[in-house]
Amino acid sequence: MHENLKERKETWNTIYIFLAIVIIISSLFHYAIVNLYPSRIYIGGLMWCPAIATIITLKIKGRSIASLNWNWGNWRYIRLSYLIPAVYGILTYVLIWIFGFGGLASQEVITDWGKELGLIGISTLNPTSIAIIAIILLGTIEVIRAAATTLGEEIGWRGFFIYELRKVLSFTGVSIFSGIIWATWHWPLIVYYGENVILELTTFYVVIVSMSFIMTYYTFKSKSLWPAVIFHAVSNVYIQKILPELTIKNEGTEHWLGENGIMFAIMTCFFGIYFWRKAIKEKL
Repeated sequence: MHENLKERKETWNTIYIFLAIVIIISSLFHYAIVNLYPSRIYIGGLMWCPAIATIITLKIKGRSIASLNWNWGNWRYIRLSYLIPAVYGILTYVLIWIFGFGGLASQEVITDWGKELGLIGISTLNPTSIAIIAIILLGTIEVIRAAATTLGEEIGWRGFFIYELRKVLSFTGVSIFSGIIWATWHWPLIVYYGENVILELTTFYVVIVSMSFIMTYYTFKSKSLWPAVIFHAVSNVYIQKILPELTIKNEGTEHWLGENGIMFAIMTCFFGIYFWRKAIKEKL
């Protein structure tokens, strides 16, 4: 009994050290993003703060970085970690189009998108071909590029943090606690750049906690941090880079669109509940 209490206390001590380091390091990049400019350099640096905090924490605790789950794991979980965020992103925007919160992009809008991606130089391309090629390129090359930064987050959040939490909390507790911490870590950006801060904070917390259930499930099932890296990258690319470009905003419905939109919160919540129930059933 005494040994168990001692181990729990040591685990919480490790968690507090990790979170303290994350806050200290991240505050520098939050300051730069808010007060200087939200460039990719600062955002990329911010996303690597959890990884840096993990390395420092492991060093303090005399543990090796090799102790993290670097193995690739089962390919099944890699495939599903690409598929699931792509599916919930597509379903979100299909519902947006169906209910009229946004319209499917016109040929002119898609042509302009092609110009931004450098596809207009190919004279034989029509808007449909541009859209298909753009989705393929962004869904592969852009996902790989995005994974370079999501890796920094996932080394910390899913590679280290949730495994420490698992020593003292249930699957439900791990998913909720880590999700709240993960969402709170983003709050300076939403507060500063958000247009409807209360609504966007609410939907963002729902989205992140819901995603936390899914990503925690795949991390524990695969015993690898890579499914979370891919899941995070794919989710960002589809909901930030692909689907908004295929959508025309309708006036007065902006709060339904995007990663802080109501529809995305509803969709991810449904998926989160499904994976929560699945994890409980499987006694994960």
